[in-house]
Amino acid sequence: PEPLTFSFGVFSLFVHKQLQAAEIGHTALHGAYDKLEGAESFASKTFRWDVPIDEESWRSGHNVRHHGNTNVAGKDPDIHFGGARLTAQTPHRALNLVQLPFMLGVLAPNFTFLMNLHFTGLHDVFFDNGLPQKLDVLPDRSPASIRSAWRKSLRKWVPYYLKNYVFFPALAGPMFWKVLLGNWLAETLRDLYSAATIFCGHVGDDVASYPLGTKVPSKGHWYAMQVEASNDFEVPRLLSILCGGLDRQIEHHLFPTLPPERLREIAPEVRAICARYGVQYKTDSWPRTLKKALVHIARLSREEGGMAALREVA
Repeated sequence: PEPLTFSFGVFSLFVHKQLQAAEIGHTALHGAYDKLEGAESFASKTFRWDVPIDEESWRSGHNVRHHGNTNVAGKDPDIHFGGARLTAQTPHRALNLVQLPFMLGVLAPNFTFLMNLHFTGLHDVFFDNGLPQKLDVLPDRSPASIRSAWRKSLRKWVPYYLKNYVFFPALAGPMFWKVLLGNWLAETLRDLYSAATIFCGHVGDDVASYPLGTKVPSKGHWYAMQVEASNDFEVPRLLSILCGGLDRQIEHHLFPTLPPERLREIAPEVRAICARYGVQYKTDSWPRTLKKALVHIARLSREEGGMAALREVA
């Protein structure tokens, strides 16, 4: 009976969308299955996920720039996100005063749509980032760069949203509204869950961030920086699968091409090695880690907030 069957359908679609985005899609685009015989359809350069984020733009912005330069100002595009300042390395602007309600009310429920805007460089078309180079993704605001950003954004948005909000509802005839509502609810649940996972990754008053011009003197320093700029959090196995293994963010940043199951397996060993060499390994429950991130975001809304975790690389 309704609304139980409708609710079950929405929840099932949410699980599908979340698995497609995290455990499957994010992992495949990192190249975890590139050399696995029989998994050619999951090869990183040809894989297409059922998520409204352009794959080419994601691989460049996420795999290369974010993972290679985590929390380094001027190199990691993820130290800010639209109107959200996520580390003290991003200069404060007036719009940061409302960043917590913006993140909770706008960014989180529209997470994947806005991630596409971020990674394709379409955000750069309209906004500066507050840093000297002004743009995160685009080389400039030339007509060619602007056209490229629009092309990459629309080639993913248009077919994705037409399929979910026009084609599938149309198949239901007079019940189109129900399919439309169900798809929107599942989409929003996926975005909220993904946002709650990803907000935890590199935000907090004890999470390291690095100033403009930071250079990494050695591979060992790079590994230590990855650990100190990341959070893990503890969840049951089923929730970890829905997180795509990103509850093991530290391990993922040390070994980004490992599939989630291997990240779960190596976590105790990584933690022990960090303890042995005095590298700060941060893990807590998911609610406390998320609360820590949101409290830090609230502090960063003030100009003087969030200075605790600034790091210089020796």
